[in-house]
Amino acid sequence: MPSFDIVSKTDFAEIDNALQNVAREIEQRYDFKGSHCKVERKEGELTIHADDDLKLKQVHEILQGHLARRKIEAGVLDYKEPERAAGQSVRQKVAILNGIEKDLAKRIVKDIKGSGLKVQVAIQGDELRVSGKKRDDLQAAIQFVKGLPIEQPLQYENFRD
Repeated sequence: MPSFDIVSKTDFAEIDNALQNVAREIEQRYDFKGSHCKVERKEGELTIHADDDLKLKQVHEILQGHLARRKIEAGVLDYKEPERAAGQSVRQKVAILNGIEKDLAKRIVKDIKGSGLKVQVAIQGDELRVSGKKRDDLQAAIQFVKGLPIEQPLQYENFRD
């Protein structure tokens, strides 16, 4: 029985490379001279330190640009609310999404089952397994899921006949 997996994986090595490029650009840019702006990664979370809201916004733009160059979609970053740090400085936490959360997985399963496609969907940890009798049904399921309004980037892999 043909099947494929719907996953959401993030390449942390590419994120580290992008962060090194961001740090280099922050050091070299004239408008960041003398500022204490930096981006750190601990596990699945980034922390952006900036002098003020304007610099925080500029660091966001630099980060998005370097991630795009590394073929990492902007949807993998979940920005939290900026918080005040010592003095005028600002700190913001950014979660890196990796894997499909339970509520999103349930919503995808419900939407696929409601679409009338002749496929079965099973939640397996942080990924979904879609199986059906025909390859065409699976390809239709992929197109259907691509059309759903989901911010998190999804990958379709392990397609088997």
